Amino acid sequence: MASGIKGIISLGVGESDFVTPWHIREASVYSLERGHTNYTPNSGLPELRQQICRYLHKKFGLEYDYSQEILITVGVSEAIDIALRCVLEPGDEVIIPEPCFVSYKPCTLMAGGAPKTVSTQEANHFKLMPEDLEEAITDKSKVLLMSYPNNPTGAVMNREELEAVARIVEKHDLLVISDEIYSELNYNGDHVSFSSLPGMKERTVLLNGFSKSFAMTGWRVGYAAASEDIISAMLKVHQYTIMCAPVMGQMAAIEALKNGEEEVKRMKAHYDQRRNLIANGLNQMGLSCFEPKGAFYVFPSIKSTGMNSLNFCEELLKEEKVAVVPGDAFGQCGEGYVRCSYAASMEQITEALNRMERFLQRQQKQKKIFALNN
Repeated sequence: MASGIKGIISLGVGESDFVTPWHIREASVYSLERGHTNYTPNSGLPELRQQICRYLHKKFGLEYDYSQEILITVGVSEAIDIALRCVLEPGDEVIIPEPCFVSYKPCTLMAGGAPKTVSTQEANHFKLMPEDLEEAITDKSKVLLMSYPNNPTGAVMNREELEAVARIVEKHDLLVISDEIYSELNYNGDHVSFSSLPGMKERTVLLNGFSKSFAMTGWRVGYAAASEDIISAMLKVHQYTIMCAPVMGQMAAIEALKNGEEEVKRMKAHYDQRRNLIANGLNQMGLSCFEPKGAFYVFPSIKSTGMNSLNFCEELLKEEKVAVVPGDAFGQCGEGYVRCSYAASMEQITEALNRMERFLQRQQKQKKIFALNN
């Protein structure tokens, strides 16, 4: 619908409005000029895997063997898919906290698994509560698939909260697939990697990449870090279906890790300003919105309007040309909410908020007129 309307302001796309920093682009161009157009090793360029190991050690104190425990994938999306395919037997349950990224349940089903969703609540800032996880576990449960900072809610979990989850994971001998693609976009302190918790590295498949933190969505470079037996299994699927991630993207990723830290900090500072602007604006107009602590999304409640999520999004798009995403796209418990991305300029966000406020005022007037006439 949005693609056919002129003058749209889109707060729907989970993609940075920043262009990939120039020095990262230049590294890729230079690699092409030098004739680097060949396949790489199936698991990825050794230098990139080494840089990833250095990054994980510097950021989270994690030690991985680049030659056996790191796999370069075509974005984190491929890593999610092949991780599930490699660890699931038919009928194994995958516990998925919702709201969540849209591909988790389909990838589980395609791998022969059974998604078991756990609803998170706004009252708990959309964090996975240990008691809810415990209640969801059955004798068929095998994997906990989660992502913090979270898409679509912007929720984060601190060390103490993650440790409570880790105790349950260990108690029930679960494997964890931890999608940490938004790890650099944490506005509440340093990100805590699930693999860094005591006893969790051996039972966690850590997924990350370059799309969000380095504004490299179209480059399609992600990675998995896990024990040798899991990475070896994932590599078998990867090499027969993908061969390798594009060499020019891998060269760009090397440059990002070597020299991109300041650019990440700069973009994060801009996101933080936008986060405050949009969250405050939504609350002021009457759309209850908890303060997101990570990623670049807000997840306001639209329950006060009396509209469902899809209807709200369709009417807002038609009447005010603002695109947001229905909350139930991210799971049933997302009904009554919408996802708004603040990976847009301050000017666009300000104008979108003005349009949304006009839309709400018009809806309120119509409700009053309807009430008077009935």
